[in-house]
Amino acid sequence: MGATKSASFSISQNEIATLTKAIGHPARVAIIEYLLKVDSCICDDIVFKLPLSQPTISQHLRELKNAGLIKGSIEKNSICYCIDKKAINKLKNYVDNLSLKLEKKKDNC
Repeated sequence: MGATKSASFSISQNEIATLTKAIGHPARVAIIEYLLKVDSCICDDIVFKLPLSQPTISQHLRELKNAGLIKGSIEKNSICYCIDKKAINKLKNYVDNLSLKLEKKKDNC
């Protein structure tokens, strides 16, 4: 989304759009699900778990990190990734809020 278009929307709307765009690819969903299974993860571990090349996985990790869904820390020659709970909670709260509003809405459609 261009800077001029995103300026037309609230900060919250832009944040949710960034988060949902980041999880809009099945490889990124798989990465998040894998990170939830382990305490921390080195990039090479993910390469062995997914049918993608290391550069492709690195690009997906970069997208997830830029969106704020994961955090990474450098340990020796590797980067260890983990889920950012704040971002996941932001998504959860957004979807929960949508559900509540939908339940209250009269079904005229």
